[in-house]
Amino acid sequence: MEAVLIIILRQVKKMNKRKDFSAMMHLNQRFSYVFLCLLMINFTFICCVTSCKSVNNSGFTRTTSSIRLSDIESQLSVNPVNALNLIYIYKEVYSETENKNQEDWYQLSLYELEATGNLLNLQQKAIEEGRWEAAESFGRSIASLGIVTEHTGKEADFILAGARQKLEDGNNPGAFLAAVRSHEIKPMDKESALLFLESAVHARQRRASAFFLTAALTAGEKNIPDYLYEYATGHDTVTDMIKGVATVIVDRGFRVERGMGMVDRIGGSAFFIDSSGLLITNYHVIESEVDPKHQGYSRLYIRMGDSTSPRIPARVIGYDKALDLAVIKTEIETEYVFSIVDRVIPRVGDTVLAIGSPLGLEKTVTSGIVSALGRRIQQIGGVIQIDAAINSGNSGGPIVDNEGRLVGVAFAGISQYQGLNFAIPAETLAAALPRMLNGGKAERPWLGLALYETYYGAEIIYTFPGTPADKQLISDGSFIRSINGRNITALQGGLIPAMQAAVFYCGPNELVALETADSGGTVKKYIMMTVMRPDLPLLDAAKIDRREKVAAPLFGMILTQLPSTLFSSNFRVNKVVLGSVADSAGISQDDPITISRLRIFEDEGYALLDISIKKRRMGYLETNMQLPAYLDSPDTL
Repeated sequence: MEAVLIIILRQVKKMNKRKDFSAMMHLNQRFSYVFLCLLMINFTFICCVTSCKSVNNSGFTRTTSSIRLSDIESQLSVNPVNALNLIYIYKEVYSETENKNQEDWYQLSLYELEATGNLLNLQQKAIEEGRWEAAESFGRSIASLGIVTEHTGKEADFILAGARQKLEDGNNPGAFLAAVRSHEIKPMDKESALLFLESAVHARQRRASAFFLTAALTAGEKNIPDYLYEYATGHDTVTDMIKGVATVIVDRGFRVERGMGMVDRIGGSAFFIDSSGLLITNYHVIESEVDPKHQGYSRLYIRMGDSTSPRIPARVIGYDKALDLAVIKTEIETEYVFSIVDRVIPRVGDTVLAIGSPLGLEKTVTSGIVSALGRRIQQIGGVIQIDAAINSGNSGGPIVDNEGRLVGVAFAGISQYQGLNFAIPAETLAAALPRMLNGGKAERPWLGLALYETYYGAEIIYTFPGTPADKQLISDGSFIRSINGRNITALQGGLIPAMQAAVFYCGPNELVALETADSGGTVKKYIMMTVMRPDLPLLDAAKIDRREKVAAPLFGMILTQLPSTLFSSNFRVNKVVLGSVADSAGISQDDPITISRLRIFEDEGYALLDISIKKRRMGYLETNMQLPAYLDSPDTL
């Protein structure tokens, strides 16, 4: 290879002396082709040597198939979920292989039986030991395999048993949410409904009390004490609710600007969800408390009154960066507690109230209406758009309706546009809270797919490298038919959030069944193990994958390669995702483009793509463009 390169370089030197630029250009193209071919030959040779065979210490050669089988064997008793995941990867990778080793496939079937049996034993052991969350998790993995056991259909019982355990441990918010989930799957019995009603009244959570009162009456309970009935059917006023809202202060010391020391403080709002001192706020308010990249001082406080009131130290319990939510705790008892069990889904036009501390003005109440639902500005799910006045300092405050029910959590406003504000739905908070209460960073499941909602369904436009979907060789261009055996349907614009919700309760390291269909109607079923969702899903992909590939999830352009040179990459736009960056820039199908460079700004969370394009709509007039995109796309699963 070195000899070939020397010959080519000598030819270039001669042409340069003759000023033969046209021949140089032609040779440049030939050089690119020869160079790439040589690289491919070397790469193929290395792969054949290292992948097809490996030599152990005894001098015997091993195939990649036997290595994979050894990896599966090592996981059988330690982690049967991962063993099954590796088994299904093996099946997918070698399913089309000619001359299959029948002995290896027979061994694989034995491993599958053993791993499945170990998984069933793990669930049984978790039930016997009263580890209800683990039993529920194992049950979801078992269900994805399509296996029916004696515990199939008992998910509601596991959740209810877990709710009782949380009640005994003093985790009222987690207990009430688990009891509601259980009731939604299977109505509670009279004894359980009355138990949770008494606990909700004792915890001074009126809306939770009302929910469990209805559950008790539905179960046929007639002997409900008067004091429980009266409290559950009562009504909270806005004056009452204000007592459950606090001002959040994050003191970050001083920062230096233009040689001057400036006080560095972050202000926000929070509201109590338990009389023990648990509060809900936004992640971005307390970010410096938990972000390892933050270099410097950071102290968290709350204040219950005006600026003359004392600061009360607080600490972060758990947080969910993808949803911009956090749970903090302080050692005081509150006069009012907000209930989070209603899961109110408001309608457009409903009146809402926002309570918080805008610009540090404590206990401020503003009103407005729900302007829209399902806005896609977060990585997971949709948010509520409201026109109630929200300013800096409102972040983390409660949004309630006229009946005193929690509708959402204020989290963002656009300062340049009055009346354009947003809230995280109470339903999302209720789903996210249990994992945040476990402490630390809440981990969300991740399959590694970028999706595009079309008339025909959710199309897979990109598979992230190294993810479960990538290891299963899921191809771009196919459509998701079902998740864990359920066909996911939703109104226009809501299909991807609905699919995200279908796996939201799954944790990392659980099995999920995914069924896809390609354009020809061929149906395939995959079973894969979820992993932890990254903070910026597109960051690693943009760093390691080809620019033309990541153009799909980042900018909404699906590209086809055209003949290129050493210094330029030429493509044709095969498809444009509606509503994407490319669509907004006026790029259309069949436009030829040349990619100059892709730049990643990790700290700022965005990427820039420099291209040269000849738009058909403009008579193929060549234009240079720069396309920006965030690294936290909401259209991922």
